[in-house]
Amino acid sequence: MKESVLNDKRVLAVDDEPDVLDTLRDQLDEFPGLVFDSATDYDRGYHLLRSWTYDLVILDIMGVRGFDLLNASVSLGFPTVMLTAHALNKEALKKSIEMGARAYIPKEKMAEIVPFLEDVLSLAYRPGWKRVFEKLGGFFSAKFGPGWEKNEKEFWEAVASGQFDHEPVILRK
Repeated sequence: MKESVLNDKRVLAVDDEPDVLDTLRDQLDEFPGLVFDSATDYDRGYHLLRSWTYDLVILDIMGVRGFDLLNASVSLGFPTVMLTAHALNKEALKKSIEMGARAYIPKEKMAEIVPFLEDVLSLAYRPGWKRVFEKLGGFFSAKFGPGWEKNEKEFWEAVASGQFDHEPVILRK
């Protein structure tokens, strides 16, 4: 087995699609000592977040109240990755960044998720987002359209250059 920062880590994934959880489990199965916990709904995911210490949390946005779980996860100090198909838009990307997510991965890039997860565990918040934009900037431009970032140019330039730092966000009902 290869050396990886994922070895001997505890990971939680919350997604309402069991096949997504199975795919993640299969991809992470090769790492010795890695414990993979999963949930298919908000209540179970929140319970697990409050019950264990995680090295990494992977959250779907839709179907499991992903932003609520993101708030809880970041508040607990767990590096968190947003994984989405249905909320693949610049508004959800921005909200994820502002709330402290460490990466935002489209589900169609799941086959390439391991290097993103390794980056999240080995890079700090700002360099991590710089790396995400190096890897996925072209993908975001193709999905969101040319010039998608121009209305908030300063924000997106700060994120892509590794200069943006989030403020803690507390969601209120």
